[in-house]
Amino acid sequence: MAMAAAEIEALIRDAFPDADVLIEDLAGDGNHYRARVVSSAFTGKSRVLQHKMVYEALGGRMGGELHALQLVTAVPN
Repeated sequence: MAMAAAEIEALIRDAFPDADVLIEDLAGDGNHYRARVVSSAFTGKSRVLQHKMVYEALGGRMGGELHALQLVTAVPN
């Protein structure tokens, strides 16, 4: 079951209202995405914790509705 890029973006924006979010469909199949998320919420957090925060924002959809997500996270400059 595929998940739309707009839905992924909305879930991330709900969790991180200040975020700059870019979602790319890597394979054109609605199953393999790359997400770049820049948010001040990541300040002082390790990369692993940043990624965990994004996965939590997706509400357990990883491995189900969302098959694959390559994540890039950062804090604003």
